Amino acid sequence: MYDEAVVQYFLEHQMQLFKENVAESPEEAEEFLEDCMVVVCKNIKEVRAYFEDEGADIAGMSNADLAEAEEVFAIPDGRYLIVEA
Repeated sequence: MYDEAVVQYFLEHQMQLFKENVAESPEEAEEFLEDCMVVVCKNIKEVRAYFEDEGADIAGMSNADLAEAEEVFAIPDGRYLIVEA
């Protein structure tokens, strides 16, 4: 369900959100992402729409603020991964 770039990026940057690793291998990372129903957005506009749909109060947040939120992972290819712990 999640491509290699997403899984690998999460595996390498999971400490951005968690105090300890939740996955030690790509397989564990993919399983974690699937279990948590993590969302992959193609751009920051989709990230904003996701949070608005979830009822989050993001009215005063800029796109840069959203991209820097701890639950938002900016994948190098321009997509974003949203992991709600």
